Amino acid sequence: MIKLKTKHPNILVVGDLILDEYLWGECSRISPEAPVQIIKIDRENQILGGAGNVIHNLKTLGAKVDVISVIGECGSSIQLQKLLKNISVDISNLITEKKRISSKKSRIIAANQQVVRFDRENNNDISKESQDLLLINFEKLVSKYDVILISDYGKGTLTKTVTQSLIQIANKNNIKVLVDPKGQDYSKYNGSFLLTPNIKEAGEATNIVINDEESLLNAISKLKNDCNLDLSLITMSEKGVAVYDDNLKIYPTTSREVFDVTGAGDTVLASLGFAIGCNLNIDKAIQFANLAAGIAVAKIGSSTVTLDEIIEYESSLNKSSSADKIKTQTEILEITIDLKDKDSKVVFTNGCFDIIHAGHIQYLEEAKSLGDVLILGLNSDQSVRNLKGKNRPINNQQDRALILAALEAVDYVVIFDKDNPFELVEAIKPNILVKGSDYKGKEVIGSDQADELILVKFINGKSSTETIRKIQQSSI
Repeated sequence: MIKLKTKHPNILVVGDLILDEYLWGECSRISPEAPVQIIKIDRENQILGGAGNVIHNLKTLGAKVDVISVIGECGSSIQLQKLLKNISVDISNLITEKKRISSKKSRIIAANQQVVRFDRENNNDISKESQDLLLINFEKLVSKYDVILISDYGKGTLTKTVTQSLIQIANKNNIKVLVDPKGQDYSKYNGSFLLTPNIKEAGEATNIVINDEESLLNAISKLKNDCNLDLSLITMSEKGVAVYDDNLKIYPTTSREVFDVTGAGDTVLASLGFAIGCNLNIDKAIQFANLAAGIAVAKIGSSTVTLDEIIEYESSLNKSSSADKIKTQTEILEITIDLKDKDSKVVFTNGCFDIIHAGHIQYLEEAKSLGDVLILGLNSDQSVRNLKGKNRPINNQQDRALILAALEAVDYVVIFDKDNPFELVEAIKPNILVKGSDYKGKEVIGSDQADELILVKFINGKSSTETIRKIQQSSI
């Protein structure tokens, strides 16, 4: 997942912008006027909702994002433009339609629970003039994007004419269109790459009650065929995500406590679009989106998700294999920068670690206890030969790296070719450099690049060299 941190796909979002307002307070009594709670509001905030939430999620993931939409002449429209500017999104392709208001959803939250929501909006279709201008702008810009996301909230921007025209123009330019659909008439999305309906929406669109795998297959294949999709996808809340190409696959969700599903569909659309824009295949894209959605529903309100959160969450669920902890020097530098930005204490040690023994385990566990993250620099095979002789190492560098990466104490392994790790330590600049107690009184290479040098005791009589000697003696 760390490799995605260098990716910045160009993505265009077209859809209904909504202003989400949150009024936060506490309830300590019931109204004498009616049997309702009295909420004392102590703070409030406004954030991007609808297509705006998709945009915000894309920005936090690292995408380059533009928007095309229609807004009204009202205070909510002014606030939407301000919020988009605050996250460096170009608003020059927002079309203002006279006598129209932009949608605003206001929620009252007490004790981290949504008490009530009230909406101000106009669901009428945008004018013919606005539709024509939207499509003119789209056709001018479409060729610069890696993927197009359509976020339909049924607020009038995405008429059937507009939506079909967007998809046809994108297809002519060989650009994938991903749609978060609305309503029951999915013919307006015909020709999309994929749709992201939830199980309830898919059931209503296909007139199929989805209650088992057979009905799921019938509904998802019907969507693919009826809407001429490249792939058919249905999100199933805590059950995961189903996708259909020629066969049905179900990707189980990641378990996490659910506080608020507001905006979860936006997160799925944004993370899928980001992943596909980074050229991930659909399997990896869905896994990525599943992780992102698992984080989003654990937050209150329409929430964004960062790559750092996804990486940490994946690790916490033990979804990453030992091999994923083996990094190149370029990757480890990116990781180190991120760790230091979060004030994590980075510990570094290095060695050959040819045949792992109890001394190694104790040494590495003690090293890890000194900080938050342990990075292990591993001598390459050539480096070991230079240091130990032509008959070493016994285990090649990939085998040694994989065994070390499987240890709980080790967060990352990076292989280096030099006889000493100075260049690696210089680049990482760890908070703590750890070496064995046999270096007491000796110069430790790279110690001037770390904040602190700590020497850790070895277990007497435990070493790879001693283990190899015993094996050789027993074979005589």
